[in-house]
Amino acid sequence: MNFKAKTISFRLINIDDAGFILSLRNNDKLNKHLSQTSSSLEQQKEWIKNYKEREKKGTEYYFIIYRNDNNEAVGTVRLYDFIRERKSFCWGSWILNENKTKYAAMESAFLVYQIAFEDLGFERAHFDVRRENVKVIAFHQKMGAEVVSENDLDLFFEIEKNSISDARSKLSRFL
Repeated sequence: MNFKAKTISFRLINIDDAGFILSLRNNDKLNKHLSQTSSSLEQQKEWIKNYKEREKKGTEYYFIIYRNDNNEAVGTVRLYDFIRERKSFCWGSWILNENKTKYAAMESAFLVYQIAFEDLGFERAHFDVRRENVKVIAFHQKMGAEVVSENDLDLFFEIEKNSISDARSKLSRFL
C-alpha cells in the first residue's frame, strides 16, 4: 500500500518507524492538539506490533508521509474506526513536521480520501478536531466538512464523498 501525490507519498508504518513517530508526537511544536503518547520507544514498538495485527485484518491503516524528492519522512496519518454499516471511517494522527512540502497538508488529505473512498469503498468520514486547532478546523471546513456535534474539548465533523470531489475540482491546480 503505497500512494503517491505530486510532492508526497504514503507507505504503511513498520516497527522501524517507532523513533520517528515518537519524535513527532513528543515535539511540543507539533503535539499541542494531540492525545498524549508515552515517550517510551519500547511501548511505541509494542503499539506498532499490535497495530500491524489490525492492519492485517483491514480494520486500520497507519501511514508514514514522505517527500517524493528525497524520501524524507515528514509526517503520519491514520485511518481507523471503520463503521462499515454507515460506510464511514475516521482519520487522525495527522502530523506534518517542518520539513513538509508546501502542499503536503492538502495532498495528504486528498490521499486519505482517495484511499478511503476509492480503495476501501467508504462514502463519508467522521473525525474530531480540538477546538483550539483553528487552522485545521478551517482547513476541514474549506474541504466541505460540517460540524455534527461538539463537547468542551472537540468539534466532531463529517464529510461526504461528493464534498471531496467538489474540493478536488476547486483545488486541482495545486494537485
